[in-house]
Amino acid sequence: MIVGGSIHYFRVPREYWKDRLLKLQACGFNTVTTYIPWNLHEQERGKFDFSEILDLEAYVLLAKTIGLWVILRPGPYICAEVDLGGLPSWLLRNPVTDLRTTNKGFIEAVDKYFDHLIPKILPLQYRHGGPVIAVQVENEYGSFQKDRNYMNYLKKALLKRGIVELLLTSDDKDGIQIGSVNGALTTINMNSFTKDSFIKLHKMQSDKPIMIMEYWTGWYDSWGSKHIEKSAEEIRHTVYKFISYGLSFNMYMFHGGTNFGFINGGRYENHHISVVTSYDYDAVLSEAGDYTEKYFKLRKLFASGSARPLPPLPPLIPKAIYPSVNLSFYLPLFDILPYLNQPVMLHTPVTMENLPINNGSGQPFGLVLYETSICSGGSLFASVHDSAQVFLNDQSIGILDENHEVLQIPKIQQGCQLLRILVENQGRINYSWRIQSEQKGLKEVVSIDGLLLTNFTIYSLDMKMSFFKRLRSASWRLAPKTYNGPAFYWGILNAGSSPTDTFLHLPNWHYGFVFINGRNLGRYWDIGPQRTLYLPGPWLHPEDNEVIVFEKIEKGFDIQTRKKPQLQECYETGSGLPDAAGDADPC
Repeated sequence: MIVGGSIHYFRVPREYWKDRLLKLQACGFNTVTTYIPWNLHEQERGKFDFSEILDLEAYVLLAKTIGLWVILRPGPYICAEVDLGGLPSWLLRNPVTDLRTTNKGFIEAVDKYFDHLIPKILPLQYRHGGPVIAVQVENEYGSFQKDRNYMNYLKKALLKRGIVELLLTSDDKDGIQIGSVNGALTTINMNSFTKDSFIKLHKMQSDKPIMIMEYWTGWYDSWGSKHIEKSAEEIRHTVYKFISYGLSFNMYMFHGGTNFGFINGGRYENHHISVVTSYDYDAVLSEAGDYTEKYFKLRKLFASGSARPLPPLPPLIPKAIYPSVNLSFYLPLFDILPYLNQPVMLHTPVTMENLPINNGSGQPFGLVLYETSICSGGSLFASVHDSAQVFLNDQSIGILDENHEVLQIPKIQQGCQLLRILVENQGRINYSWRIQSEQKGLKEVVSIDGLLLTNFTIYSLDMKMSFFKRLRSASWRLAPKTYNGPAFYWGILNAGSSPTDTFLHLPNWHYGFVFINGRNLGRYWDIGPQRTLYLPGPWLHPEDNEVIVFEKIEKGFDIQTRKKPQLQECYETGSGLPDAAGDADPC
């Protein structure tokens, strides 16, 4: 029986892989499953990255040394609530290929990716002495189904490159028929124990075992929505039923981790909705690797049916509260332009994917600043994705998004002025046919009173580590008490001689990103539900650490630290009074 739990290596600091896997095993699981994100491994076409947090082989071999089996889910599409469902953004460059089909452009890109990826997996297979016991073909294709030949093509692509372990597909009850492929075990995804789903699956393949590839232990949160939870007793009861019927299963997620950087996905419900930075998922193990009620209930259940005692519980990783960080220095956005890569000059604007940068791969993540000179005001029309701040010179004049494409530009009294449009990719949609049209930035047509604007200077704000190294040489200015508009703020976090985990709390800050020693911890946003950002101890240096906040709206005060994460509900239902440790209503 497969008793699996999902832990995505790319959402967990490499230094904590062993801790999370040992906790998986100590709970009673025998298998770890992970997606493989193409968009992170090949951000630029033909340039592959399997280093540090993306070292797939090291992760799988670590699981082997611990004594776990591994199921790999290489896509190419994975969903996983990551940007574009794990597909690289350069696939959206003009002319756009038909994603998730046997379209020539898409399949050629997949083949080149598999030519690089699959040889890394081959020696890790069980029959070759490794821990990999199964490989998934694509992901939930039954809900997409644009090409009846696609799944078979991918199955053959894996087989001809040397995959010899069990192949499987993964869909919900409505998609299992369409998403299956001959020669692969059809598995099912579900929120609860549903007998009708198992009957339907059994009728499809009566000679094969039933496996639940995803039993959802919780759900992901979205900005502006309530935090989602699922009761520990419901989880325990459902897993008890799986075991009673002798069903193999995988819990999605056992440990969710964090959407560090810009990797979060999104969805569309009348408007674009972004997945939050935390991928805690209300999972069995918390975002920071702490035990939960679900963990102890499951461990007790698994122990009762285990032939031998479970391994001892690994110790918890300590959390710390550090001195507040005073962000004493700042640089307005338009002051940092000399520290960016050379801008692109184009007659008309293009989306970030179509920028002629990164060896012809465009820009995958972050923000783009478009500038052009205008000599009269009027009705500005611009199609932006996902959201944009509009400026005349340095003065903010309004906001645009996909549902608001028109803005009144004030009358220009004399001469010409600089129109600036700062557009942010808030996370490409990761599910449904909408992935096909998820280009971000400004579309070609930008006009005032119907007259086309031309001659754009375009800056890429991808916020890479190299940018922050260059920014250290800038002349930072003393920050005022208040400042409206996008700006970078600088401060020092003193972590003492032995740094460990903490959570950053940004009271009175509104919307932006936090960078620690050049690492992007992710997005914060005062609409909640997430109120803190997880900061892993291994990413801190002893003593002083550089903190840079990119705030888009209005300067806040300092940054505080917490031993526990906080959610919006703390402020809606709590007293607002500090406890004995000085924390106001800790969750």
